[in-house]
Amino acid sequence: MSAPGDVPPEILDRVRPICLRLPETYEESAWVGTRWRIRKRTFAHVLTVDPDRQVAHARAAEVDQPACLLIFRSPPDEIAGLLGSGHPFYKPQWGPTVMGMVLTGDTDWEEVAELLTESYLMLAPKRLAALVGLPAPPAG
Repeated sequence: MSAPGDVPPEILDRVRPICLRLPETYEESAWVGTRWRIRKRTFAHVLTVDPDRQVAHARAAEVDQPACLLIFRSPPDEIAGLLGSGHPFYKPQWGPTVMGMVLTGDTDWEEVAELLTESYLMLAPKRLAALVGLPAPPAG
């Protein structure tokens, strides 16, 4: 990785097509890592945290070594279920619908596609949300 927060290319190669298949989304560099937005609203953000640099993220995710994190929105009625399943999910305290997930070699990418689609649907205008069907299986 070339800079703090940079995400491994293999993770970006998995998250990018999930996000960019959704209507009118775009990708941009975030304050650290990469984020995907609908209009001006961020529905997905990936970053690699260094516990010495991004203390709040590392503390929220309960990681003590560098880790790749996915931040997304989740409907309030689903947050308890995600948290109840434990790792890799965690609840950052900077928003009532903000959720986090530690990405690892065992990540279920079909689940990620569903979570990111739901996150998008929470923030997208109704006209665009109506265009979204069920998530397509991720490639690779």
